[in-house]
Amino acid sequence: MVAPLKLSWAFRAQPVEIEVWRRAVGRLMTGWGATPTATDIACLGVSELLANVCRHVDDPRCRLRVSRVCGDVLVEVADRSQQPPLVGEMPDWDAESGRGLWMLREMVDDFGYMPRPYGWGARLRMGKSVWFSCRNVCPRGTGE
Repeated sequence: MVAPLKLSWAFRAQPVEIEVWRRAVGRLMTGWGATPTATDIACLGVSELLANVCRHVDDPRCRLRVSRVCGDVLVEVADRSQQPPLVGEMPDWDAESGRGLWMLREMVDDFGYMPRPYGWGARLRMGKSVWFSCRNVCPRGTGE
């Protein structure tokens, strides 16, 4: 069975379920033939982005998307907060938090965020999407 080139899941982020999503992304990356290093980084990134939704977003409803284009992989978590992620230039290594996004940004090829609308009843509201990508980590195949 060939792994789909894009998967998306909508759910309420909960700390006890982050490992479920790590495993789902790990299986998908393995199905794509991604390198073990890229798979580990994607799983770490999923943990970090979902943990940030749990810690910093009042409404934990979010969407996790993982896409493959040629050999590149894009991982994105959209949430219902307009607050941009805080990534400093150099983390305080003695602090209890504040290092995760910095380390993720250093490990991936691209990292960013953008405003993103979401529907709430008949009204449209703004949230954000935080994403990262890893380039040339999957073998190129047909149908891409």
